[in-house]
Amino acid sequence: MLKVGVLVSGGGTNLQAILDAIDNGKITNAEVSLVISNNPNAYALERAKNHNIEAACISPKKFESREEFHKALLAKLQESGVELVVLAGFLVAIPPMIVEAFPNRIINIHPSLIPAFCGVGFYGLHVHKKALERGVRVTGATVHFVDTGTDTGPIILQKAVKIKQGDTPEILQRRVMEKAEWKILPKAINLIANGKVSVEDGKVRIS
Repeated sequence: MLKVGVLVSGGGTNLQAILDAIDNGKITNAEVSLVISNNPNAYALERAKNHNIEAACISPKKFESREEFHKALLAKLQESGVELVVLAGFLVAIPPMIVEAFPNRIINIHPSLIPAFCGVGFYGLHVHKKALERGVRVTGATVHFVDTGTDTGPIILQKAVKIKQGDTPEILQRRVMEKAEWKILPKAINLIANGKVSVEDGKVRIS
């Protein structure tokens, strides 16, 4: 049984999608054993408690330096014994010390088809705003392994979503969540939990 830790900053809709997929059997051989938020008011922490999952708030504001915060975050992940770390709307950059401690064992969901609309500064609603400004016809979501860059790790799954006339960033964000994020993030976790994912020469192979 793969022990999964989920890191989240907000409401936790992607966390809920993971929990629902475990409950209905779409994810097998995995359990969420820890949820961490940098935000004490994140509703995701309530979602965890409702599922009897350990919920912890580790906020950078409580530490004298960013490095101390990173060390505390790493210590919590290691002491909990999680084997896969899932960034589900976690608005804190993951430092090299954590990436190196969990090589190809941290995954992120990004609300675009990488390499479009990604990198430093591209997160949340801003991604969808930029997609609409550029006038692209198709956007989507990407699940990828996390490396020391920003949105540069090996891609695991992608799903396209059509942009419609009259879309606002908020409407598009919701459609990308419902049609792509909530589908491919649980699917990626299930593939990893069942030993179907490997990384060769910087690219993901799914068996």
